[in-house]
This record gives sequence, C-alpha cells and structure tokens, in this order.
Amino acid sequence: MDISLNYGKSQLSVSLPDALDVSVIRKPEMPILDDPVAALEAAFVNPDGGAPLVELAAGATTACILICDITRPVPNGVFLAPLLRALLAAGLDKVNISILVATGLHRPNESDELAELVGDPWVLENFRVENHFARDDAAHVSLGITKSGTAVKLDKRFVNADVRIATGLVEPHFMAGWSGGRKVIAPGVAHAETITAFHSARFMEQPGCDNCILDGNPLHEEQLEIMAMLGGATALNVVIDEARRISLINFGEVVESHLAAVDHVRAYAEVDVPERFLTVVTSAAGYPLDKTYYQTVKGMVGPLDILEPGGTLVIASACSEGMGSAEYIASQRRLIDIGAEQFLRDIEAKSHAAVDEWQTEMLLKPLRIGQVCLYSDGLSEAEFGLTGVTPAASVAAAVAKAVAATGSTRVAVIPEGPYVVPRYRPEN
Repeated sequence: MDISLNYGKSQLSVSLPDALDVSVIRKPEMPILDDPVAALEAAFVNPDGGAPLVELAAGATTACILICDITRPVPNGVFLAPLLRALLAAGLDKVNISILVATGLHRPNESDELAELVGDPWVLENFRVENHFARDDAAHVSLGITKSGTAVKLDKRFVNADVRIATGLVEPHFMAGWSGGRKVIAPGVAHAETITAFHSARFMEQPGCDNCILDGNPLHEEQLEIMAMLGGATALNVVIDEARRISLINFGEVVESHLAAVDHVRAYAEVDVPERFLTVVTSAAGYPLDKTYYQTVKGMVGPLDILEPGGTLVIASACSEGMGSAEYIASQRRLIDIGAEQFLRDIEAKSHAAVDEWQTEMLLKPLRIGQVCLYSDGLSEAEFGLTGVTPAASVAAAVAKAVAATGSTRVAVIPEGPYVVPRYRPEN
C-alpha cells in the first residue's frame, strides 16, 4: 500500500507491504467556503459576540492586529486586506493601524519570511508590521497577577490600542486544547516572565493540559483570566481543511468567537477510532510546522490515545531548520544527560520554566507509552543524538521493524499529523 505523509513543502511517499492491515485516519470531509472574504465581511456586521466592527472602530484612533508567526499556515493573505480596508472605511488612519507578529518566545519573522507570512504586498507597503519581542522589558505593560500567581505582562502596543484584534488558526493544540483566539494574545504577545510561568510543570503536568480539552485545562483557564485582566479584545478566527482551504472564518469577542470556531472544527479534527495500535505512523503536518524538531513534538503527542502501551510511534518531519532554539537544544541535552525521571523532578520544583524546556517535557509523554522513531533528512547525526528518540532510515523500515517486534500487522497512519487527534472509542 502506498501512503503519503505531509512532509516539508510536499509529500513523503511511503510504500508499505500489502500484507499489512493499514487504517488511514483523516478528518471527515469539511465544508469549504466559496467566498471567504464575503463570509468575513458578513461577520464584521454580525459577529460571534461583541459589537460589529464599525461600532468597535467608532471614535477609535488606534488599532493593533495580531498575526501568528511563521510556524502556522494561517491564510493571512486572504483576510488581512479586507480587515484593514474595513478599519479604514470605519474612519481609522492607516498610520495608526499596526500589525504585530505574535511570536511568543519564538524568533522574529523578517525580510522574505515576513513577506511570506503577511501574504499581501499591499499590506506590507501601507502598514507597519512589527515583531513582538518577549524579552524586551520596556515593550510590555503589567496587568497584575492571576489567582495562580502568574505576573501578567503584555506588549503595550496591543494593550494600549483602542481596537485590539487577534487573528489566527483554530486547530488542536497539545497544551492549550485549541490554538487561536486568546492564545494569540497569551503567550503570543506576552512577556517572557508570563510565558515561562504558565508553561511551567505546575500547569503542563496536569492531565487537562492536552489536545482538544478546554474544560479543566489549567493553561486555557489562565488565558481566560488574562483576557479578563486585559479588559476586552476581538478575534478573527480561521479553520482550514487538510488541503488548507478555508472552512470557517468568523469575527467577534475574543472568547466567544473562538469557542464558536472550536465548535465547528471539533467535529472534524477529533476522530473516533475503535481500537488501539502497536504501530502508529504520523507526520508533523508538513511546512511550516515541521521546520524544527521543537515543533515536531506536537505530532508525537497527537496520536497517543490510540497508541497501545509498548507500541511504536513512527513520525516523519523535515526539520529543515534543525532542532530549534539554543535554549531548546540545551534542554534536550539536559534530558539526555540526566534522564527523564531526574529531568521531570527538576522542572517540577521550579516556579518558572526555562525557555522552551516545556517542549522537552511534552516529549516525555510519548516516551512514557512506547518507542518513538523519527525519519528526517534535516538533522545531522549530532542533532539526532539530542532528540531522545530513535532515528529511522526510512518510515517503511521503521514500520517493518515495529511489526516484526510485535507480530501485529495492524498499522494506523495519520497523514496530517497533529491537525488530526484520534480518540480511542471502543465499539459497544
């Protein structure tokens, strides 16, 4: 059987023996908008929560629009221009409208990469587009402290704007439940102190901190409290299908509109599966999510509910930019040096996580269940030594070895990686 996995900017073809019993797990077919711009313009008039855009802009002088960084395939080129033109029509001057890349603690997006991210030359030529820098103390304003003790500091360019709009993709997220909405604000434009506080083990090790979970998710609850401290914002949310066509685009109050988008995508992204497998094959979703090993961990966590304990998870990721940040590499090196148990004990004692070590912490989740094999042509031998997982010469070879070890010919394949979250639901 021939399968294709999302890999880099194309597909990775894998040929598996016909003797295997392969189950391919994908989203059900999603409805696609014929005219996303028309749908967006209608949403400006009839939002999912809050006032219409024209009322939000009435009497306003400044506006700040957040966009996700390069790690997500958000169709900014479709919706940014209509949004900006609507703000101009409502009376704002373009010199008072800024676009802020919500990088969190990721690196900035600049030059050709920024042009790719924005997706529209007219936007770049006519509006300020700047990056958020989480470690720039002077760029943030304090909003207070949450009930759990997190010091909340957000980028003052967003906080001080009269009109605040967060834009982003709503998809499964292995910590916050679902991406988009409130997450574009925190951690998107939060200070490093805020990010490292609610990415610490006291949040991450709670069972509710997982894909597709909002109720009882401590990270989501912290984000909601931060939204209340901010005093209001709106969101433009987008849902895409496997071919990255727009299935939904909405607008409205940041929490309410985000929940409406979640309600739409949940029926497609969570897929019931009646059995568990000793061999599961997946991807890191392809470009741009699989540019680094850091982001690849999301693909390892997504299918865990259908991985039989002691089984093998095989993942393909291009890792075209290598491991990730220097801080993440240091965290992975600590894991290799001291082992998983000591690593976890060390981080559980800290009030603030070290930058990017939460991704190493999340890597421990699949490693507790079974073996992880990684196929990538973007990592050096030395970098593979820091992954904490087993390198695979090919996906097919890793599958063959796993099947031989277990004797089970049942194999699950998830071509889209973490954008699909299979749930074990045994048949009655």
